[in-house]
Amino acid sequence: MTDSPNDHADNALGEALIPAAIEAGQAILDVRRRGHMVERKADASPVTEADRRAEAIILEALAKEAPDIPVVAEEAVDAGRIPDVGHSFFLVDPLDGTKEFVKGNDEFTVNVGLVRDAVPVMGIVYAPATGTLYFGAESIGAWKASVVDGALVERTPIRVRPAPTEILVVASRSHRTPETDAYIRKFDVKGLVSAGSSLKFCLVASGEADLYPRMGPTMQWDTAAGDAVVRGAGGKVVTMDGTPLPYGPSDVPGAAAFLNPWFIVSGGIEPIR
Repeated sequence: MTDSPNDHADNALGEALIPAAIEAGQAILDVRRRGHMVERKADASPVTEADRRAEAIILEALAKEAPDIPVVAEEAVDAGRIPDVGHSFFLVDPLDGTKEFVKGNDEFTVNVGLVRDAVPVMGIVYAPATGTLYFGAESIGAWKASVVDGALVERTPIRVRPAPTEILVVASRSHRTPETDAYIRKFDVKGLVSAGSSLKFCLVASGEADLYPRMGPTMQWDTAAGDAVVRGAGGKVVTMDGTPLPYGPSDVPGAAAFLNPWFIVSGGIEPIR
C-alpha cells in the first residue's frame, strides 16, 4: 500500500503536538501536588483547574501547528464555544478521567485526536502520572513510550494480540452499567480489569486486554485519541451494529451533537452483537 501525503502529514503533526501533551500533563500534576478545588458542571460531572490549564496549553499548540483545523475541546464546549467543523477537526479532552484524578488515583490521561471524514486518523494519549504516552495512526501504526524529564524515551511498537481462548476484559472503573456486565457474560472471560479514562483503549491496543465494551454515555472527545491508537495497533472500535464508531456532529444542538453511541473495542477477537 502506498502512503498518502496525509499519512506523513498526520505523523508529523502528531510529533509536533506531543510536547504540548506532555506539557499539559505536567500542568495537571502541578495542580494535583498543590491541591485544587472541584467544581461541578451542569451535568454534575467534575471539573478542576487542571482541566482548564491543560486545555489552554493544547489549544495554544493547535493554534500554532494547525491553525486552519477546527478544535472541539471539552471545556470550551462546556463554555458554549462549539466551532463549525468540516471534514477535518480535532477532538481534545485535556483531562480524561477527571473522576479518577479527583479520587487521587493515576488513571487519567491527556487526549488529542484528529478526525478526517468521520475517522480518527491520529491520536495521542498521555498518562502523566505514570509517564506513559501512546500514539497511533491507522495508516502508520501505533507505539508507546516512556516520558522522562519531559522527553520521550524507549519508543516501542504496540499491536493487539491474536484472539485467545479465554479473553481479558477491561471495563470502566467509574461508569460500569448492567448492560456492560450482561455483554461481558457472553464471553469466556479469564480476567476482568477495571480502569479509568482512555487507558482502556490503550490496554487493548498494547495487547494487555482483548475487549473493552462501553454500554453507557461517552463523548467523542473521550474516545477519538484512544480510538486512533487502537486502529493503529490493528484493533477495532465498532458500534453495536458492527460499523466503525463514527465521528462528527449530529443534528442535535449543543454538546449533545458529539455524544457517542454504545461501542465495543476489540483486539484479535470478533465482537458479539
